[in-house]
Formats: sequence, C-alpha cells, structure tokens
Amino acid sequence: MANMQIVVACNKQVEPQYVEMMVPLYSYGCERKVKKTLSHLKGIYSVTVDYNQQKVTVWGICNKHDVLSTMRSKRKEARFWKPEDNIEVEEEAAAESLPAKNNKGSNYKPSLALMKARSLSLKAWKKVFTRSYSF
Repeated sequence: MANMQIVVACNKQVEPQYVEMMVPLYSYGCERKVKKTLSHLKGIYSVTVDYNQQKVTVWGICNKHDVLSTMRSKRKEARFWKPEDNIEVEEEAAAESLPAKNNKGSNYKPSLALMKARSLSLKAWKKVFTRSYSF
C-alpha cells in the first residue's frame, strides 16, 4: 500500500500544485459558493478563501487553467494572482477568437434564436402588465 502512486488518466500534464486566484467576493455567501464549487473538482485537496484579500488558494493535482475556467463559471472576473499567468490566458483566448471572426464574413446576420433572445423576458412582461385583483 505504501508504494502506490496516484496516476491521472488524461493526456494533459498535471502535477500537485498551488493555484492562487484573485476572485471578487461580495459577501460571505460568495465565499461559501466559491469553496463549494472548487472543492467538488476531482484532484483538489484543499480550498482556502481569504475574503479580506479577495484571494482563493487551491491545492491539489489539477490543471490551473481548468481550475480558472471552473471559477469563471461562477465569477467572470476571476484571474490568476500572478500577472504573468494572466498574460498566458489572454494570449490563448486571443488566438482562439481570431479564426472565429474570419469565418463569419462581412454579411453575417445573427440567427433567429439570437434575435428571439433579445425579446422581453417573462419578468419584464409581468412589470408591463400587472394584474389587479379588484374588479
């Protein structure tokens, strides 16, 4: 049992590491939400959230970019604590977005689904047509 090793079954290079992120936390409820989200990831051993510094530290066998993408699903403004790590993420995002823009062409029209998404929501309709229970 003492000679057993943890082997991750994926082709990405991952190793035990600390991942430090700057995450905007607005309340202690946000702190719990962040901790719960990250603690359910596979391979993560501990999650430390510092509300005063707006800092989240994750320790475990994980890919730091996967941790950041999971964190961005809850907090869009999340970024790495070290500025040089953020530069790598921005370069990758810029490289991925360039081919997508070239495929659309100059006469691009949004799909019907996108146009319908801009219509009024149920909440907006309720504000417009309020019910009166007195007849």
